[in-house]
Amino acid sequence: MVKTTIGKAISLGLGLAAAGKEQIEKTVNELVKKGEVSLQESKELIDDLIRRGDESQQKIEAIVEERVQAILANKGLATTAELAELEKRIQALEDRD
Repeated sequence: MVKTTIGKAISLGLGLAAAGKEQIEKTVNELVKKGEVSLQESKELIDDLIRRGDESQQKIEAIVEERVQAILANKGLATTAELAELEKRIQALEDRD
């Protein structure tokens, strides 16, 4: 029963993590009140969900960054780093004069 409840909570993972720590604590505390999770298990579950949420958020951010870079490269647009490099090169050429 506990593993099923934890499984359900983990499947909520990303949504709860997006909602924040307070929402995770509220949801898990409701599970404690229903007797589906013990107080000790609730603390572990809260920590686990927060950790998983943070990991998921980092993965999503990395995927978004990768896709944005791919779109920019596909469209032939310069990145901020490339523009900064060009500015340095222009400045170096201007300084020669």
